[in-house]
Amino acid sequence: MVLLGTVINCVSIVIGTLFGMFMQRIPERVKTTVLQGIGLSVFILGIQMGLKSEQFILVILSLALGGILGELWGIDDKLNLLGKWLENKIGAKDEGAVAKGFVTATLIFVIGAMAILGALDSGLRNDHNILFTKSILDGFTSFVLATTLGVGVIFSAIPVFIYQGSLAIFATQIDKWIPPKLMELLIIEITATGGIMIIAIGLNMLGITKIRVANMLPSLLVVSLFVTVLYFWPILP
Repeated sequence: MVLLGTVINCVSIVIGTLFGMFMQRIPERVKTTVLQGIGLSVFILGIQMGLKSEQFILVILSLALGGILGELWGIDDKLNLLGKWLENKIGAKDEGAVAKGFVTATLIFVIGAMAILGALDSGLRNDHNILFTKSILDGFTSFVLATTLGVGVIFSAIPVFIYQGSLAIFATQIDKWIPPKLMELLIIEITATGGIMIIAIGLNMLGITKIRVANMLPSLLVVSLFVTVLYFWPILP
C-alpha cells in the first residue's frame, strides 16, 4: 500500500495532539518554556538542513523569488483564513489560536527532508521506514505543540496527507521521468531551502520575529526549477 506510511504519519499527529490536549492544564510558564525549547530545536534543525546545500546561491535566489510569488499569491493569509474558518466551525474560544496551531504545525511537518524522502521511498520501493520514523517524531512534536498551541495542531494532518500522499503516488512513476542524479540534487537543494524556512519557524516560535514563512513555500518549487535547468544546461561550477 503506497499510502501506508503517510496514513500512519497522519494518525500519529492526531493521536499526539489529542494526548497533548489533555495536558493543557499545566502552568503557563511551563508551556512557555516547552514552546521555547521546541523553537530552539527547530532552529538548530533548520541550520543543519540549510548547510546541506551545494549551490547556496540557488537557495538565496529561490527564497527571494519564491517570497515574491508567495506575497503576490497571499499564501500566508489564505492559510490563516483557513485556520480561522476552522475556528468558527469548531467554536474555538481563543481567537487566532487554532489558526496559529494549524499553520505552525503544518509548516513543521511538511517542510523537511524526511517528508520528501519518506514519500519517495513509499512510492518507489514501497518502503515506509522513513515515514514510520517521521511518525514517531511528529507524534511527539504534535503532543508538545498541542499543550501550548491547542487543537489547531490536529488539522495539520490534512495538508500532510495531501502533500506526502501526492509525492508517494507521483513517485511510483518518477523513475521514468527523472534521472537518479537529478533526484539526488533536487533533494539536497530542496532540503537546504526548506531548512532556511525551518529556521524562520523556530525564530517565530521564540517570539523573536514574525516572518510569514508560508509565503516562502513557492521557493521549494523555484529551487526545483533552478536545479533541473542547471542539470541539463550547467552554468555554475
